[in-house]
Amino acid sequence: MIDPSGFLLTVRLDQVAPDRVEGVVVAEREHRPEPEAHITIAIAQLPAPALELVLSRCTEAGAYAFHVFQADRSVARGAKIDRWITICREAAMLAGRLRVPSVSGGSKVREFVARAENPVMLVRGAPVDLADMDQPRDLTLMVGPEGGWSDEELALVETKAGLGPRNLRADTAALVGLAVALAARHQM
Repeated sequence: MIDPSGFLLTVRLDQVAPDRVEGVVVAEREHRPEPEAHITIAIAQLPAPALELVLSRCTEAGAYAFHVFQADRSVARGAKIDRWITICREAAMLAGRLRVPSVSGGSKVREFVARAENPVMLVRGAPVDLADMDQPRDLTLMVGPEGGWSDEELALVETKAGLGPRNLRADTAALVGLAVALAARHQM
């Protein structure tokens, strides 16, 4: 059992009934699964299976928050915030996290960039590798649509970083980008 104050509890159950469960804590150990670095994943609207995979796997890996936006080349449409929150809640429980990442969506990329904290746009062939960026501690990783960023979108964000020479699907880039950003900050 996870105690929100930061302990993993071992509980001996003494009684289990449909309306009540009783037990005794027999052991506890510190449990600090939340990274200190707050890495938000801002991702272009993807088809539901790919987007749901991003939400689930990135929650498990330690994403702080998510924002789903409409990019110029996004194919999918429609925000399903309640479903996305459910996916994140289930993944957080599975991973033993103490908090569920927030999920927002529905805005255009331009609107989102205007209020994003330390946006870093993932771009293949960028002059800087994300693995070499350990500052700022908190940032927003922007993952583009399957069709790539438009020239107008590329001009919106000053800081661009790459994940290496391979072309990655958006769902893969989100998880790899999160893992690389957390590892660069010694937060994995």
